Amino acid sequence: MNGEERPQSELLADRRAKLERLREQGIEPFPHGFPDRTEIAAVRESHQNLDPGEETGDRYRIAGRITARRGHGKAAFLDLKDGTGEIQVQARVDELGEAYEGLLALDIGDIVGIEGMVFASKRGELSIRADAWELLSKSLRPPPEKFHGLEDVETRYRRRELDLMSNEETRELFLKRARTIAQVRRWFDDRDFIEVETPVLQPLYGGALARPFRTHHNALDRDLYLRIATELYLKRLIVGGIDRVYELGKDFRNEGVSHKHNPEFTMLEWYEAYADYEKTAHDLELLVSEVAERVLGTTKVSRGEAEIDFAPPWKRTTMRQSILERSGIDIAEHPTREALAKAMGSEPDPAEGWGKMVDGLFSREVEPALIEPTFVFDYPVELSPFAKAHRSEPGLVERWEAFVGGVEIANSFTELNDPDEQRRRFEQQAAEIARGDDEAQPYDEAFVEALEQGMPPTGGVGLGIDRLVMMFTGAQSLREVLLFPAMRS
Repeated sequence: MNGEERPQSELLADRRAKLERLREQGIEPFPHGFPDRTEIAAVRESHQNLDPGEETGDRYRIAGRITARRGHGKAAFLDLKDGTGEIQVQARVDELGEAYEGLLALDIGDIVGIEGMVFASKRGELSIRADAWELLSKSLRPPPEKFHGLEDVETRYRRRELDLMSNEETRELFLKRARTIAQVRRWFDDRDFIEVETPVLQPLYGGALARPFRTHHNALDRDLYLRIATELYLKRLIVGGIDRVYELGKDFRNEGVSHKHNPEFTMLEWYEAYADYEKTAHDLELLVSEVAERVLGTTKVSRGEAEIDFAPPWKRTTMRQSILERSGIDIAEHPTREALAKAMGSEPDPAEGWGKMVDGLFSREVEPALIEPTFVFDYPVELSPFAKAHRSEPGLVERWEAFVGGVEIANSFTELNDPDEQRRRFEQQAAEIARGDDEAQPYDEAFVEALEQGMPPTGGVGLGIDRLVMMFTGAQSLREVLLFPAMRS
């Protein structure tokens, strides 16, 4: 019976027994540190051009996880991997003496420190010839059977540490995510935007149409909500005189879990005084295309069989026109719940207002077809309680949403800054709540009072970072780009 066929319980017991033997021998299996270490990538960078069999006098201390072992007798080879790369370690009895057997007795997955000279093997493989070693962490569980390619999707999402350990593609994806966030911040900082932090726990949720998570603060003896958006606080900062402001952080919405929804997600929101939704559309094109160029080295990515180009200008359409083209229904000619339901051939849901029905029609008929980067402009006022009325189209507001790969990635308004109109919109949303819409916006008097101080004309945008990373990396599910996605038990 080989090692992979042994029962899991036997493998665990064997590793526990080795742990105890190490301690009996006076070896600490979990030491405090390993100073003066050189990363494996740096070793490789400094010795790229060695000829096969070439020796050097360069000595290093490296550390990493043992991923493979070959050979026996008086010489063996180990593969050692740290967070920057992998390198071959040669172990010989004439170099290590009595320590040789101890090194070979370690398990795959153990983390070890190695000291030795750099050389190139006869096959040209860059290697370290070990003359000393130290156990840095005893692995008490065997790594996945396919150490270099864990494929089970559920395991990859639930045990991300195993996924990162086994799949270089996963590591690279999350490095791209980190670089994307860093470059987004750079883009705004270069344009004199101020990054801020607003409350995550809020006495009243707002800024989007979504169900919140509720929690209880014991000391205050009051219910609070996890924020669903940062919008209302950021616009209060615009009132206060911060003319360019952004926040990049977590929002929380108590909604379903799917390939494009997670209950917590990373959102960028920015607001600029004296701008409108035409300006924000221009800025989003520049932001996404420039970040793509910096992170990916190109504005073009493959998504399934399609090639997507983020270079501006992006396609533009309106909600009315896009629904008409895809469904044959002109929503402007069906301005009531009953008329629209008849055109759709269905009975209206008592909990849905006309705007919610339009949104559902758009989501079903139009959204999946928006593959190339596309702005959809001019939404019904019922769907947009914080957007300014359209300057030439009654019943509409100045709002766009941006879509890529059949997924919405961003949302923008020319922000409503008339406090009396905002109060009326809140009252309209209250009617939707009374109808049974638990995603409608509650009345926020503190925000109205802030608007009464005077807010300049403002353009605002919310950009979903998780969805943007999906588009950059070709991921088909949001779970692929979240280190620890929400999973059903």
